[in-house]
Amino acid sequence: MDKQVEHSSVSLDPGTMSGCPFMGNKYLYKFSKLSLKDEKGDKSQEGINKASKGGLIYGDYLQLNKILNAQELQSEKKGNKIHDEHLFIVTHQAYELWFKQILWELDSVRVIFQNGHVRDERNMLKVITRMNRISMILKLLVEQFSVLETMTALDFFDFRDYLSPASGFQSLQFRLLENKIGVPQSLRVPYNRRHYRDNFKGEDYELLLKSEQEPTLLQLVEAWLERTPGLEAEGFDFWGQFEVNISKGLEEEFAIVQAKPESEEKEDLLSEFQKQKDILLSLFDEKRHEHLLSKGERRLSYKALKGALMIYFYSDRYKVFVDLFNLSTFLVPRQWIPKMNPTIHKFLYTAEYCDSSYFSSDDSD
Repeated sequence: MDKQVEHSSVSLDPGTMSGCPFMGNKYLYKFSKLSLKDEKGDKSQEGINKASKGGLIYGDYLQLNKILNAQELQSEKKGNKIHDEHLFIVTHQAYELWFKQILWELDSVRVIFQNGHVRDERNMLKVITRMNRISMILKLLVEQFSVLETMTALDFFDFRDYLSPASGFQSLQFRLLENKIGVPQSLRVPYNRRHYRDNFKGEDYELLLKSEQEPTLLQLVEAWLERTPGLEAEGFDFWGQFEVNISKGLEEEFAIVQAKPESEEKEDLLSEFQKQKDILLSLFDEKRHEHLLSKGERRLSYKALKGALMIYFYSDRYKVFVDLFNLSTFLVPRQWIPKMNPTIHKFLYTAEYCDSSYFSSDDSD
């Protein structure tokens, strides 16, 4: 047993024991050569207590003392501690933290648009990344309901009376989010028969009023879409050529269906063709669009709709904005889409080099 036995082993760095891969050292594990006899100068097992040297530590950085002690059960204060109230509080606190992150991302995107930093498209990668992040957070928030649903309605009513008159409607951040995205006042539901803003006071009221007066994300994106190159007759007349292609394509398609022998299948095909024709031709009916706009059934201006369709057809990197209008309704065969000239093609794809300038271009946020 005097013979030294050597082997490789894995040792955990104390600085990485936070449970988070982004805290501590760059790598989660350290590989070191160990033996039954300590090698001279081997300090791999000593560990480093950075906290004792005055460095920043995990709990202080995240201010966990505030967060983890922010669950005050009303039922417990009233002498009747209800177990599930803790879950109710933690879940809603998590929602509010995510709302804060959404507002953080949303405000940065609005600044980029407001300051005109998308005119040469160099900041579009940032915009899309942050909007996709918001989308992912919203999906997560929907999934969080499944955790809350582990509590039954009866479980909730055990402590509901202790919370009166508090209501989720009073979430300031959610109302700010609605305003900044672009929810119109006409679609708001009164709360306690009052304007939603009248249920807030002081600084909260002023913040809501200010958010109503600022350009919304929808308005900013609409203005951006309206200046899409190729919408004017000069150079590449996308809309004019698109209408010509649609009309010609529909005529050819109708001729094919009409040539089929009379049958029940032919009647079904003609019915489907008529539906497709009505939908596609409605694109070129500006008065109809304005009518739908006045009814709230569409939100984008007619010119912005043109820009959105053009981007939808040619530039997938901007697909994050497709949700602003149900563009997938307009199913168009690829051959009916006008071919771009080199100048417009180059413009629509100038964001290609954003990958290399992502961390160096001016962000202004």
